[in-house]
Amino acid sequence: MKNYNYMIFIADFKLIEKKYWIVLLLLYSSIVTFSQDVVYRAGIHNFFDNNEFIGCPIGDSQTMAGVHLAPQLGLNWGSKHRFFAGIDALHEYGSDVPIAFWDPIAYYEFDGKPFRFYMGAFPRKMAIDKYPLFFFQDSIRNYRPTMNGFFWEYYSNKGDFFNIWLDWTSRQTFTRRETFFMGWSGRYNQSVLYGQHFGYMYHFAGVGDKDNNTRVRDVGRLWTALGIDLASKTGLDELDINAGWAIGLDRDRTYGGQWTAPQGLLSEVRAEYRGIGLFNTFYQGDSQAKSYDDYKSEQFWGDRLYRTNRYDRLDGYVYFLKSDVVTLKFVFTLHFVTHGVFTEQQFYATFDIDNFKKKNTGKQYRYLWDKWF
Repeated sequence: MKNYNYMIFIADFKLIEKKYWIVLLLLYSSIVTFSQDVVYRAGIHNFFDNNEFIGCPIGDSQTMAGVHLAPQLGLNWGSKHRFFAGIDALHEYGSDVPIAFWDPIAYYEFDGKPFRFYMGAFPRKMAIDKYPLFFFQDSIRNYRPTMNGFFWEYYSNKGDFFNIWLDWTSRQTFTRRETFFMGWSGRYNQSVLYGQHFGYMYHFAGVGDKDNNTRVRDVGRLWTALGIDLASKTGLDELDINAGWAIGLDRDRTYGGQWTAPQGLLSEVRAEYRGIGLFNTFYQGDSQAKSYDDYKSEQFWGDRLYRTNRYDRLDGYVYFLKSDVVTLKFVFTLHFVTHGVFTEQQFYATFDIDNFKKKNTGKQYRYLWDKWF
């Protein structure tokens, strides 16, 4: 019986292997047939993030560093429709493991102004890069680089946009929770004034084991703000000020629990001139994520420092190089919370290129040191 089962296994393996090669042959034939429409995206993203939070009960001192390799190959037709497949692989600096993890990338893209649409497994930065840290902390971009779901957006030349999106972050199994995001955001510009809104709901369900007493929770984040963009009225490259009301929602659904809604004022100020800038974020209000200690970052994806009643973050940054291909950026951050003042240093070196958009020229932005050299 053992030998018989083994023979069946070998036969099944050979059948699978045969089908695998047939699929590869068909894929290769398709690419050859449509070779004039073969497109690619390629990215190398290095990050270094050092947090100094000794003595802060709501922050951890740690250093995160690594490099992402994200090649994608696809087909393009009609200038608006594309399909991509690839991977995003992370190697952490100093690790003896070559690849800490890798995410598959496979998605359909439609880009026909004024609409764009993605569906599948695609880079997260393509969809929610505009969201403040109140919603997604810095490390999300480094350790959860891929979104699984869809993203639809309307956008205009003057910077208006509205989008909705879904990110399925965990499929339910006997031991794993079902979790997903439903999000939306938008902005409307009128001369130098604008209004913007960001929001999401996060469903944090139980595991498939009905005897496991895992609670079902819902978490939400909302921020609506008014702002003014004065860059065009000054000699600065950026001068932007906004302020609005931020709300955090949390509910334990297992026992019919009520919503809690801590809220407060959230404002941002950004000024930049020739590659050197300051970005300040200020929050004053109720402590957010009061049940953080129960589920930690598994449930709350925003910056944990918003758990205090007053939080001010000041980023001073320098672009050593900034083009449509390469970016070298250093950030020094001061975190002002009720427990003291803490620091953080970040450095990013990224390279992104593709062969289907009218970019990748390597054209650089203006720098302060252009006057010196």
